[in-house]
Amino acid sequence: MNPGALCPCGSAKPYNACCGPFLDHAQLPDTAEALMRSRYSAYVLVREDYLLRTWHESTRPQSLDFDNAEAITWLGLKIVHAEAGGTNDQQGMVEFVARYKIGGRAHRMTETSRFIRENGQWFYLDGALPPMLT
Repeated sequence: MNPGALCPCGSAKPYNACCGPFLDHAQLPDTAEALMRSRYSAYVLVREDYLLRTWHESTRPQSLDFDNAEAITWLGLKIVHAEAGGTNDQQGMVEFVARYKIGGRAHRMTETSRFIRENGQWFYLDGALPPMLT
């Protein structure tokens, strides 16, 4: 990605001053929200290495399926709510909405993600989707 381009996470900052240092230079996000944003950017940029490296070992899959990644156009990330997950916390939660298109059709994914910090590093633990309306 062009380092001067805006970061995919929606922060309105250049990539090299936002998620770039985490994805490209092994710096560690200092908050759960920063990790959430960088993981979104990793999905946009198809960075399986970063996603697996920042996924807690207790819930981490062996690999991720990016077979259809070129069919997805990511449209944006909105942080709805963040709880704890600060520089002095050991746990955090971030609720977000990610918007994307597949085959010209718009979709949105809402998730409440849980994060845990171990030895100074934040990890994605798991996420819950909202209940389906019937």
